[in-house]
Amino acid sequence: MVKMKPVEETIMGVLGIELTEQSGERIVATMPVHAATHQPFGLLHGGASVVLAETVASFGTWHAIDQDREIAVGLEINANHIRGKQDGVVTAIGTPLHKGRTTMIWDIKIVDEKERLICVSRCTVAIVKKPSE
Repeated sequence: MVKMKPVEETIMGVLGIELTEQSGERIVATMPVHAATHQPFGLLHGGASVVLAETVASFGTWHAIDQDREIAVGLEINANHIRGKQDGVVTAIGTPLHKGRTTMIWDIKIVDEKERLICVSRCTVAIVKKPSE
C-alpha cells in the first residue's frame, strides 16, 4: 500500500508550507514569502501560491475520503493573483464548494498578515483508488 511521504521530503517542505487547521470542511495553511517562494523580481511567485492552494484543496479532500482506500490528487486549478508580496507570511483558507463521490471542488483564498487578498483559486481534486505498491 502506498504511504504518505514525510512533509519535509515534498514540495511542502521545500516551500515551508505548514498546515494549521485541518478538516473536511476547512483547511488552513501558511507559507513564508522568502527566496524559495520568490520569482526573479523578489515578489511571491504565482506558482508558489498555486502550490499552496492545491495543497490546501488536496488535504481538505483527503480528510473527507476513506484514507485507507482512496487518495486525493489535483485535477484542475486556476488562480487569480491580486496583490504582490515581498516578505512575511501568506495564509491559505480553503472551503469546499462541491463534495462528490469522485471529485471535490475547493475555494481557496490566500491572504497576507493584514487579511488582504493576495490570490483567489479554485481547485478540482479527483478522488481515486489508492494504487498498490
